[in-house]
Amino acid sequence: MIYSQVLSQTNFVNEDELMYPFQERGLQFGDGIYEVIRVYQGNYYLMNEHVDRLFRSAEAVKLTLPFTKEKLFQLLDDLLKVNQVQGDAKVYLQATRGSALRDHVFPNVEANFYAYAQELPRPIQRLTNGVAAITQPDVRWQNCYIKSLNLLPNVLAKQEAKERGAFEAILHRDDTVTECSSSNAYIVKDGKIQTHPETNNILHGCVRSRVKVIARQLGISFIEKAFSIDDLQQADEVFLSSSTAEVMPIVEINGTKVQSGEPGPVTKRLQRAYEEDAGLTASIFTKAK
Repeated sequence: MIYSQVLSQTNFVNEDELMYPFQERGLQFGDGIYEVIRVYQGNYYLMNEHVDRLFRSAEAVKLTLPFTKEKLFQLLDDLLKVNQVQGDAKVYLQATRGSALRDHVFPNVEANFYAYAQELPRPIQRLTNGVAAITQPDVRWQNCYIKSLNLLPNVLAKQEAKERGAFEAILHRDDTVTECSSSNAYIVKDGKIQTHPETNNILHGCVRSRVKVIARQLGISFIEKAFSIDDLQQADEVFLSSSTAEVMPIVEINGTKVQSGEPGPVTKRLQRAYEEDAGLTASIFTKAK
């Protein structure tokens, strides 16, 4: 369910009243940026990190947002309050270069912005049992660190995964694994976590950054170094992370099990620590008993 009150610019309107003209930069060019923030038990998780990244993306694409960070924090808090969000949810926010006659050159208009909250239960079964993935060539542009609206390659990869009975597509440039279609990718070998470094070729995930902190708190080596398809196939464990998927085990790749086909011990330790970090009162491990 999408909560009825939507933030438009700096005001709240009913979702049925939110309308944009067809001459809109996001619709016609994908000329915009977005974020998805997780909400647990009515509270934002990693809100500062998401807002910081939104402003970094805006700077990277030369988009002037119609508010300061401080104002946006207030508006996002108000969004949960006016909708009386008390459970698990996500907040989607999007900014585009505005509404103007179609022309590739930037228009001299104010940016369009909206945000809404949507109920989103935790994916308990997938977190507990793990998911299947496929591998796909990474055909995206060279600035994947920008969280832009240009997601067609991601969409096609994700659809291919669905059609092949998988949850996610692991992307690779030639032989080098970058990330997944909508999440960051990791392998575990000899008890050490390895993931692609934060270059322009991957999204600098907010949960990825938190996983890095959590791993080091647990005394688990966290190596930021690119790995190959062969490394992926030889890994002891594979997992992904994102705001909506949390820390999710990958137990099958291209129809072949990852080791025993069960979530591994390092991944489970991260999942427990993630739940503690997010202040969750219900655990997937409790539900699995």
